[in-house]
Amino acid sequence: MKKILVSTGGGDCPGLNAVIRGIFKAAKKSKEWEVWGCMEALNGLDADPPEIVKLTAKRTAGIHVKGGTILKTSNTANPLAYPVVQKDGSIKRINRIPELAKKVQQLGFDALINIGGDGSQTISQALYENGLNVIGVPKTIDNDLSATDLTFGFTTAVQIASDCFDKLVTTAESHHRVMIMEVMGRDAGWIALHTAVAGGAEICLLPEIPYDLDKIVKRIRKRFNKRKGFVNIVIAEGAKPLGGKVVGRAAATAKDEHLKLGGVCNALRYELEQHPDMPKVQVRSTILGHIQRGGTPMAFDRILATSMGVKAFELVAAGDFGKMVSFQNNELTSVPIKEAIVEYNFVSKDHYLVHVARSIGIAFGD
Repeated sequence: MKKILVSTGGGDCPGLNAVIRGIFKAAKKSKEWEVWGCMEALNGLDADPPEIVKLTAKRTAGIHVKGGTILKTSNTANPLAYPVVQKDGSIKRINRIPELAKKVQQLGFDALINIGGDGSQTISQALYENGLNVIGVPKTIDNDLSATDLTFGFTTAVQIASDCFDKLVTTAESHHRVMIMEVMGRDAGWIALHTAVAGGAEICLLPEIPYDLDKIVKRIRKRFNKRKGFVNIVIAEGAKPLGGKVVGRAAATAKDEHLKLGGVCNALRYELEQHPDMPKVQVRSTILGHIQRGGTPMAFDRILATSMGVKAFELVAAGDFGKMVSFQNNELTSVPIKEAIVEYNFVSKDHYLVHVARSIGIAFGD
């Protein structure tokens, strides 16, 4: 029997388990392949013995309705720049890709299916260039991979954010308040944009469109008449003012290179409360955070994720490596991983949904 190793890297995402199940079921039907899972992204390869588990019908039964990933995940210890503590306490980052590629092959695996976002697919490409048979599956709730029209988990994240936003609208109206809701979106504001249109926000702030505080205050003033009125704002965690910086802090461990974003809604709340032209109304802020990436995936995301899992196995079976599964024009296809990671999927100012938002009166603070 030939063997496939599956890994889930980066942040967790609704639909990951559906991909794993899709791969397993398609492989089982072929009667030629076994499927194994690597625990905590590729970190499981570092354990002694390696933390890898054989996927079975029992292990994968019913997992498509569950959030998270049965293989666990990690977005630290990037093998392209792996942190090694030196004798003097300093950190040296080394490339462990050749070592990992060799280890996967020594364990008897014929292919690796790596499920993850742009960072994980950059790792996929590096492993492929080091002789490993790799297939990528795009995963990101931010929908920030340009080589696919959609990534699984995004639709669920938008639905969760929209449900929460609907609840804030009613309390904003009841108390005549300004409510600010922060959603995920480090560099791409797709969740914020979709939520704003779905929920009927007055203001939507994105990483791609730096905002002018004075213009936000002016828009708020239009919504209030003698302190009567309300405003709901959706802001992506990576949004920033003109000439300003994102709100975040450095990670607590050397293994994690990512700036930890979060709290921009509180910063905006403070700025609004201090602004001389701001109406004398209450401003409240809510951070959704990891709520958006947990829980049961929507039916659409289960279907998309399952389909991507099956497609990934078919690429393995065909020996068509170095490819990433892609959903384009309502069809499943594949693109070279190298091409998939070249361009980031930002929200462009001329995107049709930005036009729709402006047409229904949503302001972007520009």
